[in-house]
Amino acid sequence: MNNRLSRRRFLGTTFATTTALGFWPGLGAGGARARAASEPGRVRGANEDIHFAVVGFNGRGAAHISGLRQVKGTRLVALCDVDRTVLEREVKKAQDAGEQVTAYTDLRELLANPEIDAVSIATPNHWHALAAIWAIQAGKDVYVEKPVSHNVWEGRQIVEAARRHGRIVQAGTQSRSSIAIAEAIAWLRAGNLGKIRCAHATCYKPRPSIGKVDGPQPLPPGIDYDLWCGPAPKEPLRRKHLHYDWHWVWPTGNGDLGNQGIHQMDLARWVLGETALSPRVLAVGGRLGYVDDGTTPNTLAVLHDYARAPLIFEVRGLPASSGVKQMDQYHGASIGVIAECEGGWMVIPDDANSARVLDRDGQVIKTFASRTDHSANHFANFIAAVRSRKASDLKADILEGHLSSALCHTGNLSYRLGRSHSPEEIREAVKADAALAEALGRMEAHLAANQVDLRRSPATLGLALTMDPKTARFIGNEAANPLLTREYRPPFVVPEKV
Repeated sequence: MNNRLSRRRFLGTTFATTTALGFWPGLGAGGARARAASEPGRVRGANEDIHFAVVGFNGRGAAHISGLRQVKGTRLVALCDVDRTVLEREVKKAQDAGEQVTAYTDLRELLANPEIDAVSIATPNHWHALAAIWAIQAGKDVYVEKPVSHNVWEGRQIVEAARRHGRIVQAGTQSRSSIAIAEAIAWLRAGNLGKIRCAHATCYKPRPSIGKVDGPQPLPPGIDYDLWCGPAPKEPLRRKHLHYDWHWVWPTGNGDLGNQGIHQMDLARWVLGETALSPRVLAVGGRLGYVDDGTTPNTLAVLHDYARAPLIFEVRGLPASSGVKQMDQYHGASIGVIAECEGGWMVIPDDANSARVLDRDGQVIKTFASRTDHSANHFANFIAAVRSRKASDLKADILEGHLSSALCHTGNLSYRLGRSHSPEEIREAVKADAALAEALGRMEAHLAANQVDLRRSPATLGLALTMDPKTARFIGNEAANPLLTREYRPPFVVPEKV
């Protein structure tokens, strides 16, 4: 196995210089494939394999490997992970399957390989945007997991980079490739159920406490922690588990709104037909029911106040009630999108790759059934667009991924800029927003069922934020605008000029 570690120190000092000049180590050398990698308009032949690499595979990335492998005309040629144990495990699997792959711990070295056409990114959230932009600048096409960014600004930077360099960039919101869901939403938006009154999105997913530690924790063996932190602050590990629980702390994660919830946010925006950020956002919630090292809310209600109809998003990490395992449901779905219309409801559950239509009496009057696996379709769609060189062929172009991710980020920002209030004060503050007030009432009942006393553990009333969707800047609140981005840790800096 070739880990190419001898060049890491060199790359760490020369990388900023080479990117500033518009060159990448290895590009411009290596023959026809190297030249092809930097030719955005090149259409690959039908018989020519697309060489792909996967970055990060301790979780969702394993599905990237298997999903892309199954697409005809692809070849896995490289793997990259900062956890040597994870890397060696996956490389061995590939070798046992007869695949010749190159192993990397440093993404920058992988991107210097001219043999790679496309890069699939499934790292923790804080790495998504920088990895995608670096890959685009290196002449690679990109499949990037959800949320595509850790903050609003860097999501826009990926879109700009993709357009400027002519690369194919797919967001990992695979429901966009569901035939059944696409047909259902087209039917709904054609007015068959009357005017849409509200798009509800729910993420009722069990999230127990991650525990609480009393000091810095040892890192798992085999981790390059500097590379793992990347753009985020390099601070001591202050939770029990490095892996996965990064979702529940702000420097690296976005809570369940940006983890599972991004899928439902994307579908809800698709239902409404909105193609911009919401002009107003307000969130209410908290990390309630336990005290641990997590900082993101496990209970949240977010209003995106679109003019056409409101989008209400709900996160619940606690069960239906204290002492049980099952989660609450809203119109029959724990995780899903519920379009409330004049003539009834459309329910799009997360786990069914389907949709059902209910009349005002709650009777099912129409269904849209699953026919094919939408996740497999999504990888195949990406490869097809890589061949055609047409971003318009993508089911989830990076712009769609950016907009839906950014709605998660602005909802989180409203929450983070808020402060604790009594239940009466919060009810008074949201009473003018009927859909949010209704969601708040159900939230209070849910918390009471989990023995959460909101007088002893008060919820946070977020700051109502008004945004100019064209500039993606907040209006009348300059203190909020710096939070649209972050301080980056050199040399892991998302560039202003992409």
